[in-house]
Formats: sequence, C-alpha cells, structure tokens
Amino acid sequence: MSNVRFTRSQNFPPIVKNLIIINVLVYVAQMMLDSQYHLTDKFSLQPIISDRLQEALRENAPTVVIPHFSPYQIFTHMFTHAPLPQFWHILLNMFVLWMFGRVLESVWGSKRFLTFYLICGIGAAAFHLLVAYIRCEYLLLPDVLNVNQAGFNKHGGALAGAIGASGAIMGLVVAFGYLFPNTELYLYGAIPVKAKWAVLLYIAYDLFAGVGGGDNIAHFAHLGGAITGFIMVLIWNKTNRKTFY
Repeated sequence: MSNVRFTRSQNFPPIVKNLIIINVLVYVAQMMLDSQYHLTDKFSLQPIISDRLQEALRENAPTVVIPHFSPYQIFTHMFTHAPLPQFWHILLNMFVLWMFGRVLESVWGSKRFLTFYLICGIGAAAFHLLVAYIRCEYLLLPDVLNVNQAGFNKHGGALAGAIGASGAIMGLVVAFGYLFPNTELYLYGAIPVKAKWAVLLYIAYDLFAGVGGGDNIAHFAHLGGAITGFIMVLIWNKTNRKTFY
C-alpha cells in the first residue's frame, strides 16, 4: 500500500495562493489593457510553423494572420485565460488548482509542488507545439497550397494560440489520481467516482476530442500536462509502485 496519506491541508497554502493571485492579476491586466496592448495575443502560445507554410499563407491566404512564436510564451500562456465573456475559463481552472493543488502542496511541500506545476505546464506546451506543427505541416499545408477552403476551415485551428493553466493543472489532477486513487470525487457535484477512474475518463475524453477536433480547446496541451505529470510522479514515487491500482 502507499505510504502517502491525506494530511490536514491548508485552505490556501502559499504556492497555490500565489499562483491564483498571479492568474487573477494577469486576467485583470488583460481586461484593462487588451484593447491597447493585445496582451492575450502576445501571451498566447503561438504555434511554430515552417517557412514553407508561412510563404503559402502569404500567397494563398493573405488575410490570415501568421502566428509568431516567442519562447517566453511557453511560460506566459499558463497564466493567461480567455477574456470576457468567457469568465468560466479562469474560474474553473482556479477552482481545480485550489481543489487538488492544496492537497499536493501539503504532501510535497511548496518547493516541490511549484517545480511540479511549472514542469507540467512546460510539458503541456511542448506537446501542444509538437502536435500543432504536425497538423500544420501535414494537414493544413496541402490545403493552403491547393487553395482548399473546406480543408482550411477544418484544419485552420492549428494556427490558433493556446492559453490557460489547464495543461499544468491536468498534471496535478493526474498526480492526485496516482497518489489517492480511491478517493471519491463528485462529477457534476453529484456522481461519486473514484479519482483513478475520473482521471482516466478525462484523459480519454481529451484524447478522442483532440483527435476529432471541432472545438477550440487545446486537448493535446491537457494530454501533454497529464503525461508529464504522470512521468514525474512515477519517478518521485518509484519505490512505491502499488499506489496506482
């Protein structure tokens, strides 16, 4: 059995509290300064696309804004959320960060928790960028070269920037499911499901929704955070392999 047990967690341990404060401050800055400084666009994780695709877009789709990736976006995207009226985006992310983060910070301590959170966010960004590049190069580029409007409408979402703390938070959710697999969670506030099954259901949803496309959610960023979180908690807990069952 696992030696990891629930401890009496603070309502707002320091790292969770400060992460929420930073996210809220960035959100307020977006609302106040977006129209003038375009903070959301600048802080979003823009896809990396090939020179060939950029040239094809200039020639065949001149009205499309070509994304510009900057390395700092790997960090800024995880503190940026969809502006009004999509207030639910930051509200839901901060609730889940508080719900799972306060337990994990109590178990690991602040330093390890912050390290875990940031690395999961970076892993989410890396996986999202990889999938976006592949989609742009092998799905979108042929449509642009052939001036296939229907194909562009289907695959053009690969050019969109990604924002939100969801990738890093997905790593927290996976870590919680690993360490406390039989803890009951309540889906939609009413349906009791053990943490291990809830995590697997959410991962399966992101996988199928990501492959199917059709929405504006960065499902592969979620999956990247989940994979990164699982690898990290597996390594940290490698002498305790019976935890995930």
